Amino acid sequence: MLQGTGSDVGKTVLVAGLCRLARRRGLRVRPFKPQNMSNNAAVAEVPLNDGTGGGGEIGRAQWLQALACGVPSTVDMNPVLLKPQSETGSQIIVHGKVWGTAKGRDYQKLKPQLLDAVLTSFNRLGGGGGGGGDGGGGDGGDVGEDGEDGFDLVIVEGAGSAAEINLRAGDIANMGFATAADVPVVLVADIDRGGVIASLVGTHAILPEADRNMVRGYLINKFRGDISLFDEGLEQITRFTDWPSLGVIPYLPEVARLPAEDSVALEKAIETTSAAEGVVVAVPVLSRIANFDDLDPLKQTPDLRLVFVRPGDDWPREARLVVLPGSKSTIADLNQFKVLGWDVELLNHVARGGHVLGICGGYQILGHVVRDPDAIEGTQTEAQGLGLLDVETVLVPEKTVLNSSAIDVETNRPLSGYEIHMGRTTGPDTKRPMIRINGRDDGAVSDNGHVRGSYLHGLFSDDAWRNAYLAGIGVADSGLNYRQNVEVALDSLADHLEKIIDPALWDIPR
Repeated sequence: MLQGTGSDVGKTVLVAGLCRLARRRGLRVRPFKPQNMSNNAAVAEVPLNDGTGGGGEIGRAQWLQALACGVPSTVDMNPVLLKPQSETGSQIIVHGKVWGTAKGRDYQKLKPQLLDAVLTSFNRLGGGGGGGGDGGGGDGGDVGEDGEDGFDLVIVEGAGSAAEINLRAGDIANMGFATAADVPVVLVADIDRGGVIASLVGTHAILPEADRNMVRGYLINKFRGDISLFDEGLEQITRFTDWPSLGVIPYLPEVARLPAEDSVALEKAIETTSAAEGVVVAVPVLSRIANFDDLDPLKQTPDLRLVFVRPGDDWPREARLVVLPGSKSTIADLNQFKVLGWDVELLNHVARGGHVLGICGGYQILGHVVRDPDAIEGTQTEAQGLGLLDVETVLVPEKTVLNSSAIDVETNRPLSGYEIHMGRTTGPDTKRPMIRINGRDDGAVSDNGHVRGSYLHGLFSDDAWRNAYLAGIGVADSGLNYRQNVEVALDSLADHLEKIIDPALWDIPR
């Protein structure tokens, strides 16, 4: 199990790289993250046994790690997923399905109830250890694509910091899981942010003895420059902790080509644009932005400049396209959009001949109204939309969670993606659907074709569709193969790790 001394130390990427490396060594390997907190969700590729045909929700990171393993993703790879809906509360997904909602303090009390669900998934993956029944419910145990049950190696990713001793009681994400399942731990520390010696030594100092004894060594991540300059630092860490160094990993540019996992990664993406010049595509960033990895292919597209617009930023009036991404709380984000004056900016953008594409929650706010009669998102049950599409949306309790095949209505071009939403959208503009998903009409297109919306995530990951759509706003076909780029990045990451990681990492005993 890889645990971090803090958030965003690179655990997700290292697990993906180690999964790819283990696969290349001939091992049957699976990723596992007991608890994830992210609004970047994926639909597991192995369907649930619930009659819906859907695969259930997991963190996008575990989808990437399954890709690194060369296996279909399942809900057992991430049994508990928290999706923040407000500053204090989250939707709780257990074994791929909505289990409930809770505020932070209340969730701390619920965690012990979820340990059985976590251990059940871990055991179904072949991790062994721990007990566990089927607490939390859910369907779809994980067996190998060749029908075999159990695997050679399960690589576990922790969440946040291993040293959050204030949250240790009932913990299911870090040391609580490691001790319950008897899984050895490797700590990951990020030297790029500074204070790496203190973070490791401090973690050693405050961990209870039983937790401290789970740690078999540490990895230093994101080192820039001559690694030998840190030899004395490694000696000092080991002197204070008795933990051996298992490797110093340099800052790897390949990481930028992998899908981003959470809001920390988004903040880094916002700080830069994808290119100094090119056709400008603007993305307003709201509080509950979800599935923003939809934008990753645009960041890698030459001749395109992706600009994230934050509250307080000047609106890029030279933008030819505005993309409104998904939202975990559509009404709250719609309200913020209008408070910031972005509704006026978007209307002016359209009046100048600009294009708009709304995805999922972004599609919903383009209509006349969003209704929430069952108070799914909060106490406000209705909000006026932006009125750029002649549609309206009603939020419903039943969540659509599907991997989907689709056809672009205009070009009859096939594409694929996934749906995660709780809304039904109707109205005159849906008579001009943007795409057909699994044979049914989806989305809407304005009279002049400049404003479009759809529930399908992953549109831009489809190279042919992306190139055709961007050609309409003047971006030349770049020849980018996005999925191949991700595969190449995973292979390159594994190449680096094979040279750097101490072979002792593979010999750590259970």
